[in-house]
Amino acid sequence: MEKSKTTTDAALVRSYIDGNEDALSKLINRHQQRIYNFIFSKVFDRDITEDIFQDTFIKVIRTLKKGKYNEEGKFLPWVMRIAHNLVIDHFRKNNRMPKFEGKGDFNIFSVLQDDKLNAEKIMVKDQIENDVRNLIKELPEDQKEVLMMRIYKEMSFKEISERTGVSINTALGRMRYALINLRKVIEKHNIVLTN
Repeated sequence: MEKSKTTTDAALVRSYIDGNEDALSKLINRHQQRIYNFIFSKVFDRDITEDIFQDTFIKVIRTLKKGKYNEEGKFLPWVMRIAHNLVIDHFRKNNRMPKFEGKGDFNIFSVLQDDKLNAEKIMVKDQIENDVRNLIKELPEDQKEVLMMRIYKEMSFKEISERTGVSINTALGRMRYALINLRKVIEKHNIVLTN
């Protein structure tokens, strides 16, 4: 049966583990398009897709060589899971400048957290930081205090409540109103905080 035109994935995996390098080439060729398309559908970039695709098979090879692959006849779903995890890792490592679509998911501070920026984005980021600092000055003192502690000093709401002598709920409320008021100020001044 294994001599038929289509050798099963399981047989090719066994053959590769037994030292037949050609078996891996057959596996890659068989599933290449599907895995490549899956990765591309997530990242929309050919170069990144190539990198993740190669990293996927490096991981596959290492796992097979270490004998850590459990044969359950599910080679493709296993490889797809590896590719999926590498796509997630890619997004974690490369937090991109966020896209602001609706007002509901608008968070100006997420713009300030991108630490892998090109020269143009650095200029934009510096301008946004200046704009945000100027906007914060227009907030009521209690809201400004909570916002500065939370965003710039990265304090927890528990720490903020201890420092300011108010309950955690009050600190949360002040932060919420600070963000609402910031949005109003942004709209009033017609300020654009994205490039």
